[in-house]
Amino acid sequence: MTFKDLNISEPILKALSKKKYETPTPIQEKAIPVAFSDRDLVGIAQTGTGKTAAFAIPIIQQLAQSTSNDRKREIKALILTPTRELAIQIDECFTDYAEYVDLRHTVVFGGVNQRPQVEKLKRGTDVLIATPGRLLDLISQQYITLAHVEHFVLDEADRMLDMGFIHDIKRLLPMLPSQKQTLFFSATMPVTIAKLSKSILHNPVTVEVAPVSSVVDTIKQNLYMVEKSEKSELLVTLLKKEPSKSVLVFSRTKHGADKIAKILCKKGIGCDAIHGNKSQGARQRALTNFKSGKTRVIIATDIASRGIDIANLEVVINYDLPDVAETYVHRIGRTGRAGNQGTALTFCSREEHLMIKDIQKLTGKKLNVVSLPA
Repeated sequence: MTFKDLNISEPILKALSKKKYETPTPIQEKAIPVAFSDRDLVGIAQTGTGKTAAFAIPIIQQLAQSTSNDRKREIKALILTPTRELAIQIDECFTDYAEYVDLRHTVVFGGVNQRPQVEKLKRGTDVLIATPGRLLDLISQQYITLAHVEHFVLDEADRMLDMGFIHDIKRLLPMLPSQKQTLFFSATMPVTIAKLSKSILHNPVTVEVAPVSSVVDTIKQNLYMVEKSEKSELLVTLLKKEPSKSVLVFSRTKHGADKIAKILCKKGIGCDAIHGNKSQGARQRALTNFKSGKTRVIIATDIASRGIDIANLEVVINYDLPDVAETYVHRIGRTGRAGNQGTALTFCSREEHLMIKDIQKLTGKKLNVVSLPA
């Protein structure tokens, strides 16, 4: 199947072709026809499966058709997402896909001066991509009204819940028109998310791709049994062994991420740490340096990592094991994309052994225990 088979308009096909996007991913193949039919949708798909295009392309096409007759720039589509990095990434996707379409999109998020965002909003916008806190701020200041929204996307719903945004979402829902299309995306579907989806969706179609175990099939997974105090030495050794590979290192805490970065810098390994305590500018610089290859190692917490989408990321290292087995799958799923070979290395201390059992049970795969380098 090609994008043309999904009845996508010529201007969008031209933009996709320019970016060398020719074949839709499974989530795009299933979700785009549903979105075109104006039905509500629940999409279960992990980061990196192409879900941004699954909602962005139908929204761009439908708004381009309706705005050609109505030139008033009002917010017709709202995309709500948990992190600044993800909001910026979605905004970049809209820039790519709508290159040949007369459509305005604006991104708003906290942690930066609101003035440039407000100036852009005043000029009028068709699509608004927002994080919950800044959106509510700008609504309370009367810079934004959601009265004309026709398409509402709730992206990374499970992460929204983890980050405590559920109350913000409940505050926003009554501000949206009752007649609208809602597209709801989540990597997992715990009971709380299922309840939330039932409360905001009308007779939805559910599409699900990449069951949690299949994501790890293309990734080489190695396990190092190592004492907590020896993890940093192991990390330095492994990074020096593979001096050219791009590596994403996961730390459980913000403090831990900074500590790892300090150790690596002292050993002459160029790296950046990204987490919630870093300024927006610092986080963006770190991501830009990593994507351009200026630095080859980035250390991230789970929440901050949601904004990292690198097509050719070669290695993921679990310096600390996560608290939930599903998170392990989300982490390692950032490598081995688009047919590339990926490698995931996991450091497990004595107190983390139980989590390995949970991970192996979830994925149905035994992790390959590797001897520590001499």
